[in-house]
Amino acid sequence: MADAPQPSAVRALWAARGVAVVGVSDRPGSLGQLPVRFLERYGYHGPVAIIHPSGGQVMGLPSYRSLRAAPGPVDVVMVLVGSDRVEAVIDDCIAAGVGTAIICSSGFAETGGKGAALQERLVAKARAGGVRLLGPNCIGTVGVAAGQVTSFSPLFSGEQTELVPGPIGFVSQSGALGYGAVSLAFERGLGLGWVVNTGNEADISAVEVMAAMADEPGCRGILAYAESLGDIAALRAVVERGVPVAVLKAGRSDAGARAAASHTGALAAGDRVVGAALRQIGAVRVDDVDELLDAGEVMTCPPLDGGRIAVVTTSGGSGILAADALEGRGLSLAALRPETTADLDEIVPAFGSTANPVDVTASVMSNGALFDRTLDAIADDPGVDGILACFCVLTGKDVDDVVSSLSRVAQRSGKPVVAVRTGADHLAPQANAQMRAAGIPCYQTPARAVRALAALRTFSRERPSSAATARAGLEEALDRVERPSPAAPRRGASEQEVKDLLAAAAIPVPAGRFVDGPEDAARVVEECGGAAVFKAVVPGLVHKSDAGGVVVGVTADRAGTAYDQVAGLGGRVWAEELVSGGVEALVGCAPSPLGPVLTVGVGGVLTELFNDVALRLLPVTADEVEQMVDETRLGTLLAGVRGAPRADRAALVEVVCRLAELVASWPTGFELDLNPVTVLAEGRGVRVLDAAYVAPVTTDAAHPA
Repeated sequence: MADAPQPSAVRALWAARGVAVVGVSDRPGSLGQLPVRFLERYGYHGPVAIIHPSGGQVMGLPSYRSLRAAPGPVDVVMVLVGSDRVEAVIDDCIAAGVGTAIICSSGFAETGGKGAALQERLVAKARAGGVRLLGPNCIGTVGVAAGQVTSFSPLFSGEQTELVPGPIGFVSQSGALGYGAVSLAFERGLGLGWVVNTGNEADISAVEVMAAMADEPGCRGILAYAESLGDIAALRAVVERGVPVAVLKAGRSDAGARAAASHTGALAAGDRVVGAALRQIGAVRVDDVDELLDAGEVMTCPPLDGGRIAVVTTSGGSGILAADALEGRGLSLAALRPETTADLDEIVPAFGSTANPVDVTASVMSNGALFDRTLDAIADDPGVDGILACFCVLTGKDVDDVVSSLSRVAQRSGKPVVAVRTGADHLAPQANAQMRAAGIPCYQTPARAVRALAALRTFSRERPSSAATARAGLEEALDRVERPSPAAPRRGASEQEVKDLLAAAAIPVPAGRFVDGPEDAARVVEECGGAAVFKAVVPGLVHKSDAGGVVVGVTADRAGTAYDQVAGLGGRVWAEELVSGGVEALVGCAPSPLGPVLTVGVGGVLTELFNDVALRLLPVTADEVEQMVDETRLGTLLAGVRGAPRADRAALVEVVCRLAELVASWPTGFELDLNPVTVLAEGRGVRVLDAAYVAPVTTDAAHPA
């Protein structure tokens, strides 16, 4: 251990050459005793130094007055003293050249006020002295292979607790919940390699830990519990390296979301953005601890290159449940080719079924050779991307035979094979362990198995390379368009000013002009083609329709009356051509803690009724815009409903790409709401009928006031 190269500051959290513990005493119940005992119990081979101000014997072991006096090497220090004493320990770390400190102590930013100020001062001092901090207010870390239990979690006091090594990393912002989930992983036999609780994340963040775990040669996936997400770009970089990531993100409530001045801002609030961002970067978001661990089970499977699943079962009921679950998770029952069905007809009895789901019956199950032939025929079908094998009560030798057959076909085909065993554990206590040892994830119900397969499908997709590729995708989509000006509208810009800017960026808007008094109204209507829309232009009036400031279908004979109504709101009157028909969409941008968010969905009067939008962080690719359309009812509406003509989807996608390019250089914090954007019949393009811009709350020199 002493000859090993010095690990990086983050890697020392699970691969330290030596550990020191500050805050150990002989007092019964001393928290500091726990990591010392755990390091010994779980076989850590490096030196463990106890730091005590008095020196002498502690726990029957020698202690040292300072880190400088302790024999090296010491790569990481566990700090379990009161918050008022932590700063002195950091001074000692700096003097001794120790690179990493795990601050388990509480009483910092989580308490606010003086605690937050103390944490800020501590981080500044540590950074200046070259020390990285994990925490404060954290339970510690585990390097499973090295037996490095630098933690005081009671999990490791359990009489039956054993470390289960494996290729999965686990990161949690919560200590107690995190180690509770770790205990469940170990109990089910899901092996972990690296476990880190990040606490307050004053310095080292969860995403930074995940990036370091992804660098480990044996890492096959990362599970995370998060209460907040900050650097989504760094998390994207982890996923782009081909490391599967599943996140249990707490805090779904939008109760704390701010009131937004636009439809876009209201729809792009809170947790919705987090979910969209995780989906966009290719991470899987889960809803509970079981689902998180279920996702971990498939991280070591071969990739699922498509969503076509063959279900093999001995229970018609399980097959039906599996089929229902596949449809609900965006996967599908594979359509078996006729040759496959013919092969199965020679194996499966007439009272079974050779249609997918394939019900092989108990007679095939009792004959290993026939079951192998069944699996081979299905796996050889090029239309099958993965196999889901569903069983109910498995006992005795049946378990051995099933495991052997499933393992063999998985290795032979290179396709993922997942099993379901719906039955009590006591019927076959070792069944799940046998499945796992053979590389076959096993679940209790079809729904859980399908949920895991959906996660595997997400893990298996190729990822575009972050912002650079997104920018390239936009440029490809816009290569026929002159570059728009990056200038944002002025603060308080009217609808017409925003539309002028959009038009300059080749985003189509209706033709129109201001009405110069009642006598000009009829003339303007004729210029607009005989039918027009009159709109009030009043500073501060965002939702004009609600105030009676929009009159649609104005003809020359009604122009004077319409003008008087709109002008009565105290502003000017804008008239523009009436654009009728088409599908109404919402397109907009809004701020979020993760960055500017693009919103696309159903617009017009249906916006609040359907609340049906898709979100992406900017920048985006044209392919991502296509996906956004399909995630909402908008995709169906554009395809034509009840005899309506197909709408110009391609034009909408191009306009969204132009908008994304246009706003790329605008000041952060703005809201832009284009609603409705009318998508006309195929080949006729789109028109932005209404546009609202809300400037950032804070003034910006680059943003005209």
